[in-house]
Amino acid sequence: MPELQTMRAADFIAKRLYEAGCRFAFGMPGGEVLTIVDALEKAGIRFILCKHENNAGFMAEGVMHRTGAPAILVGTVGPGVVNGYNVVANAFQDRVPMIVLTGCIDEDEAQMYTHQVMNHQNAFAEVTKATFRLNAKAADVIADKAVSIATDGRAGPVLIDVPISVADEKVTLPIRRRPSASRTAPSGPDLDTARGWLAQARRPVMVIGLDAIADEAGEDIRRFCETFNVPFVTTYKAKGIVPETHPLCLGGGGLSPKADGILLPFIQSADLIICAGYDPIEMRIGWQEIWDPSQVNVIDITAEPNTHYMHQAALNVVAHTGETLKALAEGTIPQTTWSNDEIAKAQTALAEAFPRDTEWGPAAVIDEVRRALPDTALATADSGAHRILLSQQWDCHEPRGLIQSTALCTMGCAIPMAIGEKLASPDRQVVGFSGDAGALMVMGELSTAKELGGNPIFVIFVDACLSLIELKQRSRQMARNGVDFGRHDFAAIGRALGGEGHTVTNRQELGEALSQAMSADTFTVIAAVIDEHAYDGLF
Repeated sequence: MPELQTMRAADFIAKRLYEAGCRFAFGMPGGEVLTIVDALEKAGIRFILCKHENNAGFMAEGVMHRTGAPAILVGTVGPGVVNGYNVVANAFQDRVPMIVLTGCIDEDEAQMYTHQVMNHQNAFAEVTKATFRLNAKAADVIADKAVSIATDGRAGPVLIDVPISVADEKVTLPIRRRPSASRTAPSGPDLDTARGWLAQARRPVMVIGLDAIADEAGEDIRRFCETFNVPFVTTYKAKGIVPETHPLCLGGGGLSPKADGILLPFIQSADLIICAGYDPIEMRIGWQEIWDPSQVNVIDITAEPNTHYMHQAALNVVAHTGETLKALAEGTIPQTTWSNDEIAKAQTALAEAFPRDTEWGPAAVIDEVRRALPDTALATADSGAHRILLSQQWDCHEPRGLIQSTALCTMGCAIPMAIGEKLASPDRQVVGFSGDAGALMVMGELSTAKELGGNPIFVIFVDACLSLIELKQRSRQMARNGVDFGRHDFAAIGRALGGEGHTVTNRQELGEALSQAMSADTFTVIAAVIDEHAYDGLF
């Protein structure tokens, strides 16, 4: 018989989240979520007060990337819930396991009361894997379902809407836990076919994505690629699953037209393409149907069946990435592949396409930070022109060494994600890269960084323009509209909110600022001033 426990309905939610490894929750409290916050704290989950719910969700994601436990976002009724919509949509597209705890008016009260009354479940149905309205007598089951759904397969957000009186209701319930689901390696005729293709391949290539990160398949991928001499490309969120200094690594694809101009022909020259946990939600339109499975052998190893139609495969395997590669390798004799230094030539072409030795500009900023910070540094990137360049230049030595909003591509994420990472990994150096427009969206959270302690570094590219959008306007011969804004003293803002601040205009100044930032006892804002059109031709 399951163990019986008596507590508030909200406590059953908090208990299950603590069991899942959660130790932090983020948001802004209101009267409707006070019991939720109290239950989280009593369970051992620290509630972090943020300045905006959207930023709170990105801080929660930053923690998730370090701990693996689901992110927790708390939003009170009405404006609090809606403020977090963007980050929940981001979690849905970026495959982030997140539990969204919202407060709501009791159902009977809502029949005669209209103030702030809205259907949170309906509002979030399109951007969550599931939504629940908490029922006291089913509180434990709902909690376990929410964690399981959020983490199984391709991860994502699950919302639990908590009526005020239900949260406080004391109930005696059995504790039920569903065993974790497992995806086994393939067997039978399909496996025999895949092994035959591998044995015959002379130009195999691998494309690695988010599912492989979730499967923690990095070591299995490394062994497989080394054994069969398979060069690999990653999506941007899969960067570092095998250290990017590896001689078979061709870096990230799908965002930079310049990089794709090298990578796509290389992939299209292959005679075997292995998609290892490749989820194309990160990729741009240029990656749509880049191969024809009737002309080349394609093996697709995924967490869920392919319903996106960005690409097709000759063989589809819904299974664990690492276990599948081990099964594929078993009994298959490695052959000589990729003669004439073709891998090295592609790597050289990529290096020449993104030179790092420029005197000043965004490439020089990224290069200087990468040189100054240890290999173990954790980086976050905001959306914008700098992210495209950063994703090519920033070498990752571990999974999630660089995190960003790769599917939804939402602005304003880098600073709060960096705050979350620093909170979860206080012994690691953390740096967040933002454009000045994205930084302006979230400047208030610098005060949260001060309150939480630690010395994260926030590098802001200052050109007083939405550079990527302005570049697109020029490429379409359109007038320059809606992309310019004021030039602000970000270093002074950082100091005003309790941190250190530096404005830099060359490599030497940046190097000195980074040295001071790494030894500081608080956060540092480094405003790197770059010229207008500084990104032209870089990506």
